[in-house]
Amino acid sequence: MNILDIIAKKRDKQELTKEEIDFFITQYTKDNITDYQAAALVMAIYINGMNEREITDLTLAMAYSGDVLDLSILGEVVDKHSTGGVGDKITLILMPIIASLGIPVAKMSGRGLGFTGGTIDKLESIPGYNVSVNVDEFIQNVKDIGISLIGQTLNLAPADKKLYALRDTINCTQSIPLIASSIMSKKIASGANKIVIDVTCGSGAFMKNINEAKELAELMTKIGKLAGKETVCIITDMNEPVGHSVGNTLEVIEAVDVLKGNTMPEDIKDIITNLGSNMLLLAGKVETLEDGKVKILENIKNGKAYKKFLELVANQGGNIAYIENTEKLKKSKYVVPIIAKKQGKIVNLDAYNIGKMSVYLGAGRTKKEDKIDKEVGFVFNKKVGDTAKTGEVLGFIHSNDEAKAKETQNQEIYVID
Repeated sequence: MNILDIIAKKRDKQELTKEEIDFFITQYTKDNITDYQAAALVMAIYINGMNEREITDLTLAMAYSGDVLDLSILGEVVDKHSTGGVGDKITLILMPIIASLGIPVAKMSGRGLGFTGGTIDKLESIPGYNVSVNVDEFIQNVKDIGISLIGQTLNLAPADKKLYALRDTINCTQSIPLIASSIMSKKIASGANKIVIDVTCGSGAFMKNINEAKELAELMTKIGKLAGKETVCIITDMNEPVGHSVGNTLEVIEAVDVLKGNTMPEDIKDIITNLGSNMLLLAGKVETLEDGKVKILENIKNGKAYKKFLELVANQGGNIAYIENTEKLKKSKYVVPIIAKKQGKIVNLDAYNIGKMSVYLGAGRTKKEDKIDKEVGFVFNKKVGDTAKTGEVLGFIHSNDEAKAKETQNQEIYVID
């Protein structure tokens, strides 16, 4: 068996065997297959696709290419994953809620790349918060307080890490077989018993339309079942940013405000109640989704979710004084208003464009080694469907570079009709 024959088969639209897929993943992980050979096979998969059996075999090969975490000692662990988006601070809000309702939360999250944000970058905006702990401490944290959120410090699905970076460099990210196998390999390796996946759909997501989102959701559900992991996928809108803030520190501030009960944007409410109620149902904590939604909102109102977030931050070395008073968090040097240029209804606040502008300001990275500017980003006072008056302040740009702030201010951020 050799890689050239495998490339040729997929190039010629033939089905790969499990043995051929295992060979590719094993040898590529060991650096016995070159990046240009792997790129040729990835491109062939991107163009010609894979059937469900091939995708499942690829997923399992990547999942078992490194460490596989066993979380069964913690009980019924239900993981949550998002396919990515702009302003997506849902993990920061939802996971403390879930932990406050008695479900163990042992979650490994990633950093942002491109126009989508990363949960770990946001957590590191909290002074002192340690995202790098070993597996024993990770599990002990969950035993002690019911929750731990860390970075992907273990050698989980190393084949996926290599392939993801390669796909990004050859513009092969938007492939449903490759996206599905990438997400599910990490989830299987992460050790959760059951999985709820937020499949984002719209301009700020990998899936640009509802048909693509449904196809991806159905595929991941089937992969989960075949892998023995009960999986539920929920499709959510990503045509405009989630909530009112984009940027690492700014999103932490908004997440804390939601957990304190000070604010509740409708889109955040819809997402956390839909995802969360499915997590509660899978864990056997409620009998209906409606019961789950009620419990989620109750634990925000009674302060239990916020208290759990404070426990999480303190337990991982974070300074809770910055959470109790977010005004203490470091702010950007320049805050400039977004002014309505005419009167009318806001018809577009494009998530993809906002994501690109956030990266330009420094809130995201175009290369893995890029350093994040945690203070920069956007805060939006109004969203799609709201009305605007000429000269009204619709939001603010946060920047540490005055020239970039002014240049961003001149862009068409809101579309008003």
